[in-house]
Amino acid sequence: MSAPSTTVATQTNCWNCSASTAGAHFCPACGKIQPFAPGGDYFAFFRLPRKLTLDLGALEQRFHSLSWKLHPDRFAQAAENERQLSLDLTSQLNDAYRTLREPVARAEYLLSLYGMRKEGQKKQQAPPELLEEVFELNESLDELREARASGGSESQMAGLRAKLDSAQHKFESSLADVDQELARVGTEWDAAIDSSADEASRKSLMERMNEILNRRSYIRNLVNGVRQELTAA
Repeated sequence: MSAPSTTVATQTNCWNCSASTAGAHFCPACGKIQPFAPGGDYFAFFRLPRKLTLDLGALEQRFHSLSWKLHPDRFAQAAENERQLSLDLTSQLNDAYRTLREPVARAEYLLSLYGMRKEGQKKQQAPPELLEEVFELNESLDELREARASGGSESQMAGLRAKLDSAQHKFESSLADVDQELARVGTEWDAAIDSSADEASRKSLMERMNEILNRRSYIRNLVNGVRQELTAA
């Protein structure tokens, strides 16, 4: 894995006049809309460094500004290739904004840029500190399903629902703790970027974030599973 880059734009040339665009969405020489620079990403789309702490107000302002500038209606009378560029860039803008405005999605995306967060490869193992609670939760879920299938009494069902409701709140609290831990490591990541830390240090931080996200994914699935069972009960 190569060292993470903090570059926000890729050198390229305008398709219309060949002037250097430095990754801008519009050519500074002729003003024509440009395809996104090769090798670009969502951070680069907004001309941001690959950091995890963002000014969400500033991000929203950039989003609205670019939405207006890139909107297909502004290119209704333009050449076909420019109309298509407008559609492509608007779609990418929306995807980039949805991803970067959410802390967890932002961290997932950052790691995916370095091949550390691939779909289908996320580990789903119970965190060691939650093994006992997960075991008890699975027992309670099995009891609820059996009681539902056999027509258990209302008092029995109420007791099982209360037990699961308590477990849900406990895991939701664990999820909040994990989010705080992710934010702390994200702050360390940003500091490492600012200080031009060595590759080994940044890789270590990414590995920590990956482990936290795996843990978060597991706990989130537990919470969602309990919610579904409580809704069905």
